[in-house]
Amino acid sequence: MPVPACWDMIPIMNHLASENESPSNLLCKACGLCCSGHLFSWVRLNAPELDPVQSLGVTVIRDDPRQRGFTQPCPLWNGVCTVYTSPHYPRSCKTYKCKVFKQLLDEDISLPDAMTVVQDTLSLIREIEPLLPESTAVSFRERVIAYKEELEANKGGHTTAEQEFLSKTAVLLVRYEDLFGVDDFIDYDS
Repeated sequence: MPVPACWDMIPIMNHLASENESPSNLLCKACGLCCSGHLFSWVRLNAPELDPVQSLGVTVIRDDPRQRGFTQPCPLWNGVCTVYTSPHYPRSCKTYKCKVFKQLLDEDISLPDAMTVVQDTLSLIREIEPLLPESTAVSFRERVIAYKEELEANKGGHTTAEQEFLSKTAVLLVRYEDLFGVDDFIDYDS
């Protein structure tokens, strides 16, 4: 899924700032990397959340109690989280706080600097997206990992585009871990 052109953070920040929200809420609602399938491909739900989250329009998977949840990208992300203040906002979404978010809460980073981290990450995602082959997987993160593993298994050499993909993906995955605290792409628990 390509990164939407509407993800220009400054207009989103200005729109949200008019609602007098905290900097951390502004960052979270404007960023959306954890909602869009870029950081994760899956969100876990607790049993009591299944029906309420499904009532929001999310396709909920409930077959296996160890794998209850929904896949990313979240259908409720539309350039901004559309259910951020809903009483049915999933617990995993509510409790997940990336490193950038925590730094903002601790006042170790300013909102403009935090938004720059997000913008730089989105720019790198935009550079990687056209290097990905077609796939039935919807989640960007899932497609990146699958293609990376495929290329790494091919020891016979890589094209320039494949080398570029591997190089940029390595940088992106380091950003995910170092800046967002994500080292597992399946799901998140705070």
